[in-house]
Amino acid sequence: MKEAMDILRITPIFENLEERDLSRIAACGVRKAYRKSDLILMEEETGSVLFVIISGKVKVVRIGEDGREIILSIMGSGEVFGEMALLDGESRSASVIALEDSDLFMIHGKDFVSLLHEYPAISVSLLKQLTQRLRKADALIKSLSLKDAFHRIGYVLLQFAEERGKIRQGRVEIEDLPVQQEIANMAGTTRETVSRTLTKMEKMKLIDVKNNNVSILNYDVFREKFS
Repeated sequence: MKEAMDILRITPIFENLEERDLSRIAACGVRKAYRKSDLILMEEETGSVLFVIISGKVKVVRIGEDGREIILSIMGSGEVFGEMALLDGESRSASVIALEDSDLFMIHGKDFVSLLHEYPAISVSLLKQLTQRLRKADALIKSLSLKDAFHRIGYVLLQFAEERGKIRQGRVEIEDLPVQQEIANMAGTTRETVSRTLTKMEKMKLIDVKNNNVSILNYDVFREKFS
């Protein structure tokens, strides 16, 4: 219960609620553990649950006509998914797969809808989150349709920098970057192209790569080049 409340407290759609309200929400949900590569949600299935990530990471994916996996986003602790199908009654728009061992907190759809009616602040926060996702999706569509692989990969790195990067004197440190195949699936290219592109970016003094950590050496220059 305590860990669930700690996560709810920093989850954007719940962060404005009082402790007693968070306690009530925590009591109406259940926790479930998933192992790496487990399928959590399947595209086109009926939605009945809202998920809050307590720990771990998941990827939101769709499968292209050629059978290739396309990663729409990667989500981590404190983020929520599954809300769209609860709001419009339609089937799931994408699949969700555990990128690593993950612990999730689940709220049944009927309970979540009741919370929206009882706590308008949740509805407002949820609208903000959905708007942010829509803007991000629009930017991703533009990037995939108008730019070459080099710029698409740069755009993906830029998104990771903005979402989880740590800024230090103009440099941005991105820790625990997804494996190259995951980056390729987000950029609509191949793992080999990602490998060549990262090497090229290093030679251009745009980034520094150490294991699965990447440093953007001059964030302003990088953002201007790839945004």
